[in-house]
Amino acid sequence: MKRRMVALISGKVQGVGYRAFVRRKAQELGLAGYAENLPDGRVEVVAEGEEEDLKLLLHFLKRGPRLAEVAAVDVSWSEPAGLEGFHVY
Repeated sequence: MKRRMVALISGKVQGVGYRAFVRRKAQELGLAGYAENLPDGRVEVVAEGEEEDLKLLLHFLKRGPRLAEVAAVDVSWSEPAGLEGFHVY
């Protein structure tokens, strides 16, 4: 079943390659969406695809790349909006 996941990741997640890491994992899983730095230091990840693939991405979001220090991941779920590709902003 296709779903939309919005995750807000806090911790040391900007300036450590976090968004590129997310894009690579999302593309490997065939997900659409984007990762964006927020002014408050968090990263927002919006992803759409099969629920099982999104749950796997969530696992990677909680870990992050080697230099990241993920403190928390707040997640919400909804119906997909038809995003295409995976982008970094």
